[in-house]
Amino acid sequence: MATGKTLSRSEEFVSVVEDADRLAVVCHDNPDPDCIASALGLRTIAAEMGVENIDILYGGEISHQQNRAFVNLLGVEMSRFNDTDLETYDVVGFVDHSVKGANNPVPEAAAIDFVIDHHPPENDIEAEFVDVREEFGATTTIIVEYLQELGIMPDTDVATGLLFAIRAETLEYLRGATEMEYDASKFLHRYADTDLLQQMTEPAFTPETLDTIGEAIVKRETRASSLVAGVGVISERDALPQAADYLMRLEGVSTVLVFGIVDDQIDVSARSKDSRVNLDQVMRDAFSDVGSAGGHRDMAGAQVPLGVFSEMAETDDKMIELVSGTVKKRFFDAMNLGDDEDED
Repeated sequence: MATGKTLSRSEEFVSVVEDADRLAVVCHDNPDPDCIASALGLRTIAAEMGVENIDILYGGEISHQQNRAFVNLLGVEMSRFNDTDLETYDVVGFVDHSVKGANNPVPEAAAIDFVIDHHPPENDIEAEFVDVREEFGATTTIIVEYLQELGIMPDTDVATGLLFAIRAETLEYLRGATEMEYDASKFLHRYADTDLLQQMTEPAFTPETLDTIGEAIVKRETRASSLVAGVGVISERDALPQAADYLMRLEGVSTVLVFGIVDDQIDVSARSKDSRVNLDQVMRDAFSDVGSAGGHRDMAGAQVPLGVFSEMAETDDKMIELVSGTVKKRFFDAMNLGDDEDED
C-alpha cells in the first residue's frame, strides 16, 4: 500500500481487508440490487488483494422478482446468515446498511470492521473503517469509485450487475441520481453485457406481487396528497415497495406509504415526489420509537415488531385492524395531516 501520504478511501478499505484469510460481507435483510452489487464489487476488490475466502451473507428472503433475476442471471453466490458465527471471520463488514440489528440479524456484541453505505445513519457507527456518503445516489457508485481508484477492471458479470444496480437504485436515473452515478455508469458500460442487462430489467411479476398491488389499490386511503394502503398478511416483503411505486402514479398523489404484516413484524415502504417531504425524517418520527426506520428523502421504510398487537388481538382480522389503525395514525400525524380525512 501507499506510504507517506494520505490514503484514499479505497486504499483505506484495502488496508482493512488485505491481510484477511476469511472475509464476510454482510448485506441487509432482503437485499436489493444496490446491496448485492456492492457486495460483489467488494468481493472483486478483496479477491484482487489476495483474500481467498469471501462470503456474502444476508438475512431475510430474496423475494422481489427483479432481485431474484439479478441473483440467478449473474449466478451470485450468497449464503443465508442463519446462526453464522462471525467470530470465525478475520474481517466482517456491512454494505448498504450500517447498524447492527437494524434490518440485519447481526448481534450487538459482534465486531464490525468496515461500513460502506449511502444512507444517513440512525446512530453512531462503530467500525475500523467507515465510508458513508449521503451525497451519492447509490452505494454501488462508491464501490465503482474504489474500482477506478485501484485500477481494477470488473469482469462482464460484475460490471453488468453494478450498472444494473445503479439504474435500479435511481429508477433509471430519475431518483437521486448525481453526476457520480452518470460517471460510474459510463465507466461500467464498456464492460457490461447489454443483452443480460435487458433480461434483468424485465422480469415477470409473481402472482402474490400482483395480488398485493391489487389489495393496495382497493384499500388505499388518502389525505391531501398523501396515500396510505394496508395489504394485510403477505409472504413477499418486496411486494410492498412495488405496490408503493405503482400507487405513486395516481393523479394528485405525491406521497405513498404501503404496509403489510410479514412473519412477526410490520413492514412499511414509502415513496414521495414532494420536495417539501423528507421521508427519512417522517419514518423516524412515526416509527423509530417502536422499531427501526429511515432511508432517503424520497424513499424510506420501517420495520416494527408485531409484539403487543398479536397479544391484544383474538383473531388475525382483529390484529390487522389494530395494526392498520395504528400505522395510519402514526404516519398521518408525522405528516401533520391530523384527522382531516379524505378517503377514496
